[in-house]
Order: sequence, then C-alpha cells, then structure tokens
Amino acid sequence: MATLMFDHLDNVPHAASLYQPEAVLEPLQEFGPLTDSLTDQYRSVGFLSHRSFLSAGRIIEVKQALMDIASREELPAEVQLQFESEARGKVEDLPIEERMNYVRKFMIFAHLDARIQAVMNDPLLLGVVTELLDGEPEMFQDMALLKPAGIGREKPWHQDHAYFNLPEGTPVVGVWIALDDATPENGCMHFIPGGHREGPIAHFNRRDWQICDEEILTRKGVVATPLPAGGVLIFDGLTPHGTPANRSELSRWALQFHYVKRGTPRITTEERFEMFGADRHGSTC
Repeated sequence: MATLMFDHLDNVPHAASLYQPEAVLEPLQEFGPLTDSLTDQYRSVGFLSHRSFLSAGRIIEVKQALMDIASREELPAEVQLQFESEARGKVEDLPIEERMNYVRKFMIFAHLDARIQAVMNDPLLLGVVTELLDGEPEMFQDMALLKPAGIGREKPWHQDHAYFNLPEGTPVVGVWIALDDATPENGCMHFIPGGHREGPIAHFNRRDWQICDEEILTRKGVVATPLPAGGVLIFDGLTPHGTPANRSELSRWALQFHYVKRGTPRITTEERFEMFGADRHGSTC
C-alpha cells in the first residue's frame, strides 16, 4: 500500500443527547419489489429499512472483496482508503488484515471488483431505485463505511445531498447495506422522518460538514434504525441522518451507494454551498 491517508477531523466527543431516539424501528422483512404502500412510506418519511438483502455468503464475499482491494500493492489514484485519525502512529507497520480494524472509510473502488459490482447492479435493487427515481439509475458514489470498534468517530447529522454537486431538487437515492450487525451501541443510522420534505437545511463546518447540533436538538421524532448484517436502508438524499461514535467492542461495516437518474447535470461546489450554506438560510450555529 502507498502513503496512508488519515481522517483530517479529530474524533471529538459529541453530546449523547444528539442520539437519544424517540423510537427504535424494527426493519421490514426481506427486501423485495416496491408496493404502493412502501412507495408511499418512502415519499412520506424519507427512508425504508429492510432486514434481509444480502445473504451470509454474499456478506463474506463483499468483505473479502474489500480486503482484497485494500491489500493491493498499488491502488489507483482515485481510490480513497482513509484511516481514523486515532490510528495515526498505530497502523503504519501492521499487516493489512490488522490495518482494516482502523479504516474509517473506503471510496471509489466498486469498479475494481466484480463482487462489489454485483451488489451495486443487483437487479432487484436497481428495480427499486429505478422506480424511486422514475428513470434509469446511475451510481455516482460508492463507499465502505467501516466505523471500527472503539475508535469509530461520529458522523454528525447531515443531508447527503449537501455533499453532492447536484442541482436543487435532484432526486438522490442512497443505499446503505449493513455488513455487520448495526446497533445503537456501534453506530447504527439515526433519521429524522419526513425531514427530506423541508428541502436543503443549513450546514456548517463544525465537527464535520453538518447540520447544527442545536437545530437537531429542537427536532421531534428522531428514530434509530438498527439492522442485522445483510439488511439494507433505502433513503432520500435530503433525509437528515447521523451515526454516533462507536465505543463498543464490535465493528460496524457498511457498504453504501448513491444513485441519480442517468443524465443528471452537475453544478459547481460554489453553487452547492449557496444551496446548503448558512448565508442562504440566514442561520447561525
């Protein structure tokens, strides 16, 4: 492996009150084609949670694929393999199998392995995404989010669209697949149901590019969405969500894809900041 990359943000403590949900949602059963009621639920609350998408065998394949890519002597320049900031000084001399216990996230790698592509292009998954986008989907971002045991930092509350140079009003479908059991203790997803219907919310550079903590603390109805390994979340790119730090003894690996309708135009970073930045919203934090 070439020069190691570390998260540039420190793993600072966050208020426990940011992740005290009013409800813990049980996922739906096996992932399948959309029904009218599921579509209505997605449009209303901004996400769907399913217990079963990947089999145990496919989970093993995907994890091995991530290990195989990460263990290459040379990675293409576009691939990003980032370690937690707390791993600095601890991982440099470790073998790759042990280094993976400190990885925070992995990006732009799907094209390197057929096992990842098979998940990304799963016909059932693409059928659901096609219906939600009302058009042919284009996968434009792939990530593995590995929130390691003990040191996995918080991902503060945010809207994914705030990270993407896409025009306002662009439908974005996120797909988050649990490769380990995701629990409130090791950093499962928390959502604000219906928050996507508000449109862009002001973001600030604080612990990350995020929604202000004080804004989240005024919100009602926050829910936690734990998933067993193999489960999947389908969510709107404007649905506010966050994940607490992992202080448990269990890792929380997840695979994530984002899709837009093929042919969607792009905007500049400056235009995105105008859309989600505090200046437009007249907000302070």
